[in-house]
Amino acid sequence: MSFAKEKDFQKALVELLTTKKGWMDGVLEYPSEAELISNWKNVLERINQDKLNGRTISNNEMDKILNQLRDLKTPNEINKFINGKEISIIGDDGKQLVLFNYDRNSIGLGKSVYQIAIEPKFTASNELGLSGRGDICLLINGMPVIHIELKRSGVAVGEACNQIEKYSKRGYFTGIFSLIQIFVAMNPDEALYFANPGKNGVFNKKFFFNWADVNNIAINSWDQFAGEFLNIPKAHELVGFYTIADKSDGVLKVMRSYQYYASSAIRNIVSQVAWGRKTRGGYVWHTTGSGKTMTSFKSAQLISEHKLADKVVFLVDRIELATQS
Repeated sequence: MSFAKEKDFQKALVELLTTKKGWMDGVLEYPSEAELISNWKNVLERINQDKLNGRTISNNEMDKILNQLRDLKTPNEINKFINGKEISIIGDDGKQLVLFNYDRNSIGLGKSVYQIAIEPKFTASNELGLSGRGDICLLINGMPVIHIELKRSGVAVGEACNQIEKYSKRGYFTGIFSLIQIFVAMNPDEALYFANPGKNGVFNKKFFFNWADVNNIAINSWDQFAGEFLNIPKAHELVGFYTIADKSDGVLKVMRSYQYYASSAIRNIVSQVAWGRKTRGGYVWHTTGSGKTMTSFKSAQLISEHKLADKVVFLVDRIELATQS
């Protein structure tokens, strides 16, 4: 399907995501940053009714949450904030208030809220004083975690990548938008995804990836890509489990599709293993530079976090790999 107008493409994507791909909890049209913050506050109140005992979160308390976010300097720290499950502040009554925020294990159920923001407004936070609008933000529990830039048919997907980079240089991805973990650049015939390098980070095209199916066949058609990559539960899993916050350099990494399938398959197989002296293992085999170490690390992490083994030993044959891991 081709789209002569970007607006028609946007409308079709939002309709697909809301009706068939799990983003069912509401669409916010043209929200400002203040309106997105208000929405986040409302979602926190909704999913923390048991802790708030019927009261609301005050503006002062919400400011304390935002101040925690502003103090985070790297994508690594922001990823840990999202995946920390809870936010702790001192409430207006002087007591500690611990609020549930996000659970990577609570996918598509329980306290998970999936919303879409159409054309969010970016505040002018640069020397030129230029404001702007994005195309689509996907919100989990009120937090914008995936940002999508679209181009109509006939416009190269690289133009959407350039737009994201330009917006980053203008300082748009700060405040609540600093929560964005993954960027997606799309036209109707191709899609790329990549991790947010952060306020002072550098976009590296080597880490702009096409998504592929389990047979490593690239998925480029917009509707297939939305179905495979942007659906719930996949999008929730990607943010929660398949991003890697690298504390050595503060950089956020997102796995390639074949790494996702490999580590998921390893986790699933290990979950069925009856450990014993005769239990056999397997191996990860691939070419140099394909990301074997990251796949192995993530597999070990998933096995450990899901408590599928009492102990996970990560054994390497040289110091370089130990440092990298």
